[in-house]
Amino acid sequence: MFVTRHSPVLDPTLRDQLWALYTRSYLQLAQETVTHEMLDREEFNDQLGDSTNRAWVVWEDNDPIAMTLIATDIKRTRWLSEHYFKQHFPEKFKFGRVHYVVWAVVDPGYVTRGASIFMARQAMAVEAREGSLLVFDMPEENQPNATGGAAELMRRMARMVGEADLLPLTVQRYYALDFKSAVVSDSHADNPQESLLTSPN
Repeated sequence: MFVTRHSPVLDPTLRDQLWALYTRSYLQLAQETVTHEMLDREEFNDQLGDSTNRAWVVWEDNDPIAMTLIATDIKRTRWLSEHYFKQHFPEKFKFGRVHYVVWAVVDPGYVTRGASIFMARQAMAVEAREGSLLVFDMPEENQPNATGGAAELMRRMARMVGEADLLPLTVQRYYALDFKSAVVSDSHADNPQESLLTSPN
């Protein structure tokens, strides 16, 4: 195995290879999580083409088997609030050291063969040298509890290259109201505001 670093990824053949890896790796997660975890091809290409993003790719011979994409300018992402980090981590934000793991994927056939650890050593070594605040998020599928899970794995991989504290930032939960019938019998249904205002106490 060996690792390459790209910023940006412009070669169309490489993009095709990475897209195939990405979709193969994300498909099960995309089927099991509520959020739009998997980007479409246009979004994927946009992220690869952004020169402020770093792509790290692990190869087995001529095949990419793992990759991560790290955004080094969170003002250019749609996933993080720059206002939050400016308020809570002002020094890191001021010097452009708030970075974000946009994705990290491993070919399902190589998960148990250490590809993710091999990749993390390379990518996290750079983050450690720069003193970055490396932000990442996990769906419940990979992080069912506040402790342990993939977050603990990230902390352990970070410790291979430097000192790092794992800081829980927030939790987001999704709910749905499952209506059993499409029939609406409330006479005020056409004017929901009126219905709320005239409901008995």
